[in-house]
Formats: sequence, structure tokens, C-alpha cells
Amino acid sequence: MAFKKHEKHVRMSAAIPINWVSCCPSYHRTQTSSIASITQQEANLTSPTSLCTVHIHRSRKDNHPSTEYPGLTNEFQMEHAKKVVEVRSVLKEAGEDTLKALLMIDAVQRLGIDYHFHGEIEAVVERLYTKFNMSDCHNDLYELALGFRLLRQEGYYVSADVFNNLKDKEGKVHGKISQDIEGLMGLYEASQLSIKGEDILEEMGNFSSQLLNAWNTNDGLSQARIFRNTLGHPHHKSLARFMAKSFLSDFQGTEGWINVSKELAKMDFNLVKSIHQKEIRQEWWKDLGLAKELKFARNQPLKWYMWPLAVLPHPSLSEQRVELTKPISLVYIIDDIFDVHGTLDELTLFTEAVNRWEYEAVEPLPDYMKTCFNALNGITNEISSKVYKDYGWNPIDSLRKSWAILCNAFPVEARWFSVGHVPKTDEYLKNGIISSGVHVVLELYLLLPQSFVSGMIWEAPRDENQEGHDGSYLNFYMKENPGTSIENARCHVMHSISETWKLLNRQCLPPNPFSSYFTKACLNVARMVPLMYSYDGNQCLPSLEEHKKSLV
Repeated sequence: MAFKKHEKHVRMSAAIPINWVSCCPSYHRTQTSSIASITQQEANLTSPTSLCTVHIHRSRKDNHPSTEYPGLTNEFQMEHAKKVVEVRSVLKEAGEDTLKALLMIDAVQRLGIDYHFHGEIEAVVERLYTKFNMSDCHNDLYELALGFRLLRQEGYYVSADVFNNLKDKEGKVHGKISQDIEGLMGLYEASQLSIKGEDILEEMGNFSSQLLNAWNTNDGLSQARIFRNTLGHPHHKSLARFMAKSFLSDFQGTEGWINVSKELAKMDFNLVKSIHQKEIRQEWWKDLGLAKELKFARNQPLKWYMWPLAVLPHPSLSEQRVELTKPISLVYIIDDIFDVHGTLDELTLFTEAVNRWEYEAVEPLPDYMKTCFNALNGITNEISSKVYKDYGWNPIDSLRKSWAILCNAFPVEARWFSVGHVPKTDEYLKNGIISSGVHVVLELYLLLPQSFVSGMIWEAPRDENQEGHDGSYLNFYMKENPGTSIENARCHVMHSISETWKLLNRQCLPPNPFSSYFTKACLNVARMVPLMYSYDGNQCLPSLEEHKKSLV
């Protein structure tokens, strides 16, 4: 279950065609209102005025504490705004210098400050697209690879055939490429945006990863850590803001734009952190009372908040992040009810209650289920009220239907466990797409289409040593294929991950009916999965914990 499943071994949810999103109850009603409104809201945030300037353009430049950003002075914010203007100016000027423009765009994206420069980046990339198609930068491996990656990343289709030039007449990769370390890192990064049928990209990805892995084992190389980061966290499959600190420490150079970009990134980190801390301090979870009443369930509001933080990174989307955390928390809580606490009879009653959404159906429930249902009803009504206020229509019926679809999927796994049924892997995945809970969040804000639920959950201990009734994709696969070793089963999972990413990459290229903001939010779901489920031997999530600590 992509949002919240916490297994002993492996759980995998598959990508499904992008048009599946149109089957969601309120999709057709909201397609032209909710998405358009959200897209316009984000588009309005990319004007030349920086985030700070919007709030403080009338403030005195002094050291008085800011009311918008606790702990940051107005002087700090004015200096931040000044840095934004400086970087914007250099980015505009760099448009005619292909390599410099590529390097700048890559840097501001990796530093997590690109949201200030959406318009400028769009203009530069459009010019680069014309030059790229004219083979303007095909003589330099790094420039070629970086240009290809950034263009595809921004939704431009460029043919992978440009990499055929890296091979000789006999089909072998030119030997000189093997010594171009920077070019090979760029080549590996570019290969992460491959789509099905692009054998040349897959070949180049394997070629570059083999050489980088060989150099990675050489502790004498000062770049070994950079190799590890490239191989373990390629930019396209990572969350930029979560990786920004690591990139910042490796980002070196003598050009002036590099220093000013680093200074802006450091200031931006503090500014954005103050916004996130303000969001975290809100007491909606305490007010719900679920932690007190449902002691068997998880009590992890900060962990749940990490999903919206990753999916909606723009600092201005504060209200959306908080509101999105609420239904995500209920997906986790309801999962715990089905997975570790409720009896089969109780779960049947709860499922019926959610399907009927009537007082008579709720009355027979045990008290802990009534508490959960009351919270579910309250949050659903609250969000429906906000949608009605903002868009003029009430989605209450479609939201209730989405919760019913989720709760109808949960008992399927419970019944499998109760009768000892071992499902086929396809059967397990088909139900898992629904029980992931992503469609509920999609229904609430129409931001996360289910077609982008692509994560494969690796061999992972259960959260907080819970022993629930969920299954294991790895175990089911091995039972379905007798004689398969666990190593081969894991290779199968990794191959499935790779193939799913190819599907996702294709869906981000033309023709794509969704805005770039929408598409990137969807990809961020997939990027978040490894952070949420990469457990170590102590049943901990070290990478996630590191990012959580940076917020508080």
C-alpha cells in the first residue's frame, strides 16, 4: 500500500494507465475547475517578485522579527529578495551560452530554489530545445547528456538517438568516453529518463553505472562520494529539496553566479524551514483525539506530513499541505484498524458503515471505530466545505465514495489472511493499487493521479514492530514461481521498478493533458516512496529521519 503499508518483506504497487484518473468519482467535475485553479495559483507564484517581497515590500529594513516568518528578521528577508533578483538576472543573461544556461538550471533545481525562476527557466529551456534539435551541443558528452535530461525533465521530447553518436561503426562505445567522469555521471543521470523501447539509453545507463561503480570503490578518489550520490540518488528519481544540502556541499566553482546561488539556497532553506515549522505546530492532530482513543494505531503526524511536503513543495502552498496531511493520516489509521486490531466481523461492519454513511450503520460499531468514523466524517465535511467555498460545488458524495472504495479493498486482504489464501502477484497488485489510498488523496485535491503510484516497497520490517495481516509481494512471487531464490525475486522487483519508471517517464511527455505542476506533483509521490520504505536492519528509516530532524 503505497502510502502506508509497512511490511515484513516486499510490497509493490504498479503503475496503471494515466487515463485511470478519469474513473475517479469527481474527476470530470473538477478537471476544469480545481486543477485549473491550483495551476493558476502556482503560476501566479512565479512572477519576478520573490516570496519574501510579497510579504514585506512595505516593511522597514531592520532587525525586527517577521510576523510571517518567525525567527527571521525583515532585514534577512530583504537580503533574500535581493539574492533572488541577482540570480534571476544572471539566468536571463545565460540564455545565449548553452552550457552555462544548462549548468545554472541544473544547479537551481538541485538546490531547491527553482520555484523562484519558473518563467526564466521556461524561456531558457525553449531556446535550448531549438539549439538541441540543431545538434548545437552534441560534441561534448556532458553538455549532450545534461541538455537531454533537462529537456525531457521539462516535458520536451528529444530523441534518444542522439546517443548513437557515442558508438563507433561496430556498435561499440568510443573508448575516450570511459575517461570522461563528468560526462559519465551526466550520461547515467540522463538514462533515468528513458522510456520503453529506448535500448540505446538503457545500454548507456548500464555502461556508465558499471564504470562509476568501479570508481566508487576507489577510496583514493576525492569524487567517490559524488559517485555514490549519483548512483544512489539520481536527480530525476530524488526529491530535490531533500538532497539540496548534499549538493550544496559538493557545489564548487569560481564563477560569481555559483556563490550567489549558494547564498540564496542557504537563506531559502531557513525561510522555508520557518514556514514548515509553522505548519507542523498546528494542533489539528491533537484536536482530532485519535492518538488518545486509538492507542493501537500509529501516532506519526510529522511522518505523514512528509508526504504533502514532498508532493507540494512550493512554500506558498501551506494550507494545502496541512489539509492534505489530514486525509493521509486517516489512511494510515484505517489501515491499522484493518491490519492489526479489528476482527473480521468488526471490519465488515465498518466497511458497511463507510459505504452507507448513515447513523444507523455507525451505531453498531465498537467505540474505537465510532471515534475513527467521526474523525473521517469531520475531515470529509471540512474539506467539502472548503471546496464549495472556493469552487462553488460540493464534492461530499464523491469523497464518501472514495473512502468506500478504499475500505472495500482492505477486507479483501483480511479475508485472504483469514482463510490462508495466497493470491497471485497480479491479484495482489490489483487490489493494492486501491488499498494504497492514493485515490482518496486524489479525490480530495485532484493533485495525485493514481497512474503515478509507482513505488515498489522493499524488504522492510513493520512499523513499530507491528504484526499485521498484510501480505508480502516477494513471498507471493516466490510461491508463484517455485525454486526462485530471494536474490532472483529481488531482481524481478528491481526490474519492475525500472520498467514502471519508463512508463511514468513516457506519460510526462507529449501528449500530456496535465500541467507541468500537476505532473511534477505526481512524480514526487514516486520519489517519496523509497524514503518512506527503505528500512534498515533496526526497523528504522534513517534517510527519512534525517529529513524530519531538519524540520524541527
